[in-house]
Amino acid sequence: SALPEKKMIFKGLTVNKEDMNKLMLTPLIHYPMPGGSALITFEEAKVAQRIIEMREHMVELSCGDELEELDRCRVRVQAVPVEVLLPSALEVRLTQSSRSILVSDLPSLGISKEALLDKLELFFSKKKNGGSEVESREFLDDSGQVVLTFTQDGVAEPLIEKGHIQVLIGKGKYKVKISPRMSGDMANLQLQPSRCPRTVLLLGIPDVLSEESMRDALEIHFQKGSRGGGEVDALAYVPAGRTGVAVFVEDRG
Repeated sequence: SALPEKKMIFKGLTVNKEDMNKLMLTPLIHYPMPGGSALITFEEAKVAQRIIEMREHMVELSCGDELEELDRCRVRVQAVPVEVLLPSALEVRLTQSSRSILVSDLPSLGISKEALLDKLELFFSKKKNGGSEVESREFLDDSGQVVLTFTQDGVAEPLIEKGHIQVLIGKGKYKVKISPRMSGDMANLQLQPSRCPRTVLLLGIPDVLSEESMRDALEIHFQKGSRGGGEVDALAYVPAGRTGVAVFVEDRG
């Protein structure tokens, strides 16, 4: 009841009561890629597993102007699984600030954010309004709320207990809501290794073709069923002498 009020439309699914305290995490993994490597994601997990089990692959290259020697028209690459660390358990410790308040239900006055912050600071800096000297103020763009931090302890709690207060802004009075300012600290994070089911890491790729030509050659090779491959969903290639970072998101397929 002490949290700011916000109108919302529920479009999700109901869950069991015992699942209410569970926190759902959406992974966003940054995976470093060394030079001379490629990440290839297949549409089917069984294709990726087959490529990994074969281990070594001879990839045929186009012997055009970029390659002069015939014996360089094939390169040997190694296929290995991609393993990332995913959170398996997370504990967050919530603490209430002793000198900050959260101001919500702010009126729409058609003035700038800075002007609104000035008027709120002016009101809450006065002792007759239950406030004190304001140390900092912050407008939260994602929620349209304001955080005010006082220089002294003991000012925020009486304001929070009131719940609502009439604020004089210009010539008008507006009822705003006062809530505690909560902050969260990660208390415990447990990670477990997880293998990407549809993605394979290719290593040992020599720098003998242009980046685009090598990417095309790899995709042509690994999409052929006669070579153990299958339909390719995505492919990222980093030439030798360079490094890259691949971003893994939740697989919703």
